[in-house]
Amino acid sequence: MWLSGFKKSCLLLLLGAGIVVQSCRSSSDNTAKKVFHINLSSGNLEAIDPAFAKDLYQIWVNHMVYNTLVETDEHLHVIPSLAKSWDVSPDGLICTFHLRNDVCFQDNPVFPAGKGRKLVAADVVYSFSRLMDPATAATGAWIFNGRVAAKEPFVAINDTTFQLRLAAPFRPLIGMLSMAYCNIVPKEVVMHWGKDFRSHPCGTGPFMFRYWDEGNILSLVKNPHYFEHDKEGVQLPYLDAVQISFIDSKATEFLLFMQHKLDFVNGIDGSFKDLILAKNGTIKPEYRNSFHLAKDTYLNTEYLGFLTDTTNPVMSGQPTANVLVRRAINYAVNRNKIVTYFKNGMGIPATHGFIPAGIPGFDTAAHYGYDYDPVKAQQLLAEAGYPGGKGLKPIKILVQDNYVDIVNFIAGELQEVGIPTVIEVMQPNILRQQMSKSQAVFFRAQWLADYPDAETFLIVFNGNQPAPPNYTRFSNATFDKWYNESLNLPDTARWQLYRKMDSLAISYAPVLPLYYDVLLHFTQNNITGFRSNALNVIDIKQVDIKSK
Repeated sequence: MWLSGFKKSCLLLLLGAGIVVQSCRSSSDNTAKKVFHINLSSGNLEAIDPAFAKDLYQIWVNHMVYNTLVETDEHLHVIPSLAKSWDVSPDGLICTFHLRNDVCFQDNPVFPAGKGRKLVAADVVYSFSRLMDPATAATGAWIFNGRVAAKEPFVAINDTTFQLRLAAPFRPLIGMLSMAYCNIVPKEVVMHWGKDFRSHPCGTGPFMFRYWDEGNILSLVKNPHYFEHDKEGVQLPYLDAVQISFIDSKATEFLLFMQHKLDFVNGIDGSFKDLILAKNGTIKPEYRNSFHLAKDTYLNTEYLGFLTDTTNPVMSGQPTANVLVRRAINYAVNRNKIVTYFKNGMGIPATHGFIPAGIPGFDTAAHYGYDYDPVKAQQLLAEAGYPGGKGLKPIKILVQDNYVDIVNFIAGELQEVGIPTVIEVMQPNILRQQMSKSQAVFFRAQWLADYPDAETFLIVFNGNQPAPPNYTRFSNATFDKWYNESLNLPDTARWQLYRKMDSLAISYAPVLPLYYDVLLHFTQNNITGFRSNALNVIDIKQVDIKSK
């Protein structure tokens, strides 16, 4: 059965290669074209429309076709893109962006004579207004809802000056504008296609839409009028095309990569992990000359969450309603072993709080996390009235099936200090529903950054927020006060306050942080110029393919 699926996947890949090669050549051009082959293991792509760019693979494709006002570089710095520069008013309520005047939308039959027109500030107004419009039903509407001014939140001062007006100061917003939701689209093309714009995208990005056989192959080709150049003045991108397949098996995907049929793979399937990687996270010697592995911090905290709302009837009689029990559980888990034996060293033990490594606000010298200390765990249990675990009823952990191995290990650790534990495995969507309804008492979860500001992690503990993001229903007046104060502070002061907020929340143990994730990006040895950042946003504008 697996072999049959593999053959089908390879056949689709080969068929797709023919589509791309044909689309990138003219009858008079027989020179080799540079085609970058990647796979999106989701099995499909819902849309190529910024308003619905809710998952990683949609973000990647949107990043190829469109541009945002600002973008985030390899070091998580917010840098210019469509906007050359910007400034924020002293009261933090008005953000003014000065746009480039040399950017055109990609050629499209909807435009007069099929030629892409120049981008102007009115396009930004339209794109952001469309994102908020209930008729669009955009998954990204939350970015602006409740944050921008009620009247005229988006204003085109002239063709190259755009203003965004806020209801209250919110310093992280500039970074949020780098999200794929905030890509700029042309009104006339969107209006022409309506809901079908999802499959007829048009942007200003380095690659243009050419062909999409949904679930099988997506073909993008070089935008000949792209506005960016490299440091030597060479126009980007270097590639002629991108071919994207949709093989949903990560194992098949990595096998195809090893056969040089894919140029890039994100992450590694568990079935290949021990074959390729040593326990310290390095490539085993026999594969070091086969491909390149880039590792980077990933703004993702893997954790177990506790429901802390003691007014909720589901918490009646639950031992985890006691903060001492939650702290004991935190001390009982050996995070180093989890990273070493279950992640092959691909992670950082989460002993510094909830804010992950790699983002401003993370405190490398933090002393407010929980190290492995089973003796301390037993002391806390005794203090809570459960000496040696006596009288403690079993604590249930809800988990998705693909994380059962780690949670089984955690259950064993808890048993060793006297905490009886049971595990209930459920489908991810069902677990999310229970978390959202505040019916999950103790659950496995993860939190990924949407934008390069630690506020995206701290909002998880904001008592004024629903679930999501506040799945634990943690509520603390001091935390909420600091959160509100942080929103209009300059960077350094904001990061210092973020650390205090993280420390305060962690002291109440509403979560058991397990590890801060690490990105694994595999590329073939003849690929150069591939870039990414800790948000796992990939940038292929400067990717080049060298002859083997």
